[in-house]
Amino acid sequence: MVLAALAWLPSAAVAQAPIDAALEKLTTDSYSDTIDAIQAIAVSGHPRAAVIIQALQGGQLAFSAAEKKVYVRVGNGLQEAGSGAATAAVPADLADVRANNRVRGIVSAAMGTLTLLNPDPARRLEAAASVLKSRDVASLPALEQALGRETDPAVKAAFAAARAAIVLNKADASDNERVAAIDLIRKRGGQDALGLLRGLPADTPKRVKDAAEAGAKVVETQLALWSGAQNVWYGLSLGSVLLLAAIGLAITFGVMGIINMAHGEMVMIGAYTTFVVQEVIRAHAPGLFDWSLTIAIPLAFLTSGLVGVILERTVIRWLYGRPLETLLATWGISLILMQAVRTQFGANNREVGAPSFMSGSFDIGHMSITWGRLWIIVFALAVFAALILVLKRTPLGLQMRAVTQNRSMASAMGIRTPFVDALTFGLGCGIAGIAGVALSQIDNVSPNLGQSYIIDSFMVVVFGGVGNLWGTLVGAMTLGVINKFLEPYAGAVLGKILVLVFIILFIQKRPRGLFALKGRSVEA
Repeated sequence: MVLAALAWLPSAAVAQAPIDAALEKLTTDSYSDTIDAIQAIAVSGHPRAAVIIQALQGGQLAFSAAEKKVYVRVGNGLQEAGSGAATAAVPADLADVRANNRVRGIVSAAMGTLTLLNPDPARRLEAAASVLKSRDVASLPALEQALGRETDPAVKAAFAAARAAIVLNKADASDNERVAAIDLIRKRGGQDALGLLRGLPADTPKRVKDAAEAGAKVVETQLALWSGAQNVWYGLSLGSVLLLAAIGLAITFGVMGIINMAHGEMVMIGAYTTFVVQEVIRAHAPGLFDWSLTIAIPLAFLTSGLVGVILERTVIRWLYGRPLETLLATWGISLILMQAVRTQFGANNREVGAPSFMSGSFDIGHMSITWGRLWIIVFALAVFAALILVLKRTPLGLQMRAVTQNRSMASAMGIRTPFVDALTFGLGCGIAGIAGVALSQIDNVSPNLGQSYIIDSFMVVVFGGVGNLWGTLVGAMTLGVINKFLEPYAGAVLGKILVLVFIILFIQKRPRGLFALKGRSVEA
């Protein structure tokens, strides 16, 4: 890639002064001479510059002190460093060019200089970041040349910031140049900029120090705002996870009044369904791995939903109107399901991979966004929208809402409430299975997976309003954001305790949550 960059250099740059003098310095076996040679080679524009510095970086650069020549080891042979010509005779005093930590740092900076004119904008950005970090004055000529040629706005800004960092620490720079550099660094912002503005030497002139201090305060304010935005993003990300885990519980709890302590195990079943799907794909169709989650979503819904229907028809149907017995029965079922999974799959965590489109991240300003979390937020909102559509536009949804508002009247109107109960419970458990597919991407897939989210799910449902999906959405996002803002100050555990205390106090004032359902039986 570096060689491709050199091919892109203008002919005037290639025709610069030869590097013979710099190569001769490499034969003295002196670290200071080696540093001077590296810096001279990096800015020479010679077509062999990248090869020489890469060879030194890889421990493949050698010299003959007697002949005053430098060679590059290529396989079992030698090439003259300056010309690239093969050498048949190996000098008797051939020795490797030595490098210490300081030399290695200079080599890294030189490689950054050589890639400043790379045709790939991403490589040029990397080079700018390398120069900004090293602040090597020897890189300034090449940097200014690259800055004059650059057309990409983002890369040009990075080059300008790197140049400002060098000028700010340059011994012979004037106060006006340094103040102008401070202004550029302030506009760039970020932790690197703050470090540059706070790290000026003690003998820096007062005018420059004052400008740097003012710039640092502006950067700190910007970073605080971006940190807040990052916490909001993390909170929305956590809220989307809570929404997926709680939305099924909101349905079963709201329609039937069932306190389902096995809801977390439905999430676990969905996660293990994803694991099984990926294992089958790895064994029989590796090319379909990026489609594994798409395949797992309907299978997880059907598996968890079927388990939910069986649970409702065999156990819960006999316990309606007896909340304490229902709670104890579903808690016992949760233990049975966990042990069954532990027996089948073992107690250790299981690996669930991420498709390529969910890997990596990108930046917005000084905020980092991971693709995995972004897709989970989109997925959670899509599930929420689909569920709203089912409740508002389908006969089952109409019957569910009728049963929610007045079970006795719905039964009198001919609605088979036991049938609605079974389908509703199955729907809620199926959505929990879908939540397991998403959670498999951000949490350990183990028999205890569901236990991590059951309490949070109940808090979301109670806070948002029992049975109200919009309340579940608002409650999940609100609690997610509150959690992430509390964690840096109170820690994860104490943060959850404070959230619980907040919900308890809130329920004292609004017993039905943020959005209370309306209906005769509800209000009775």
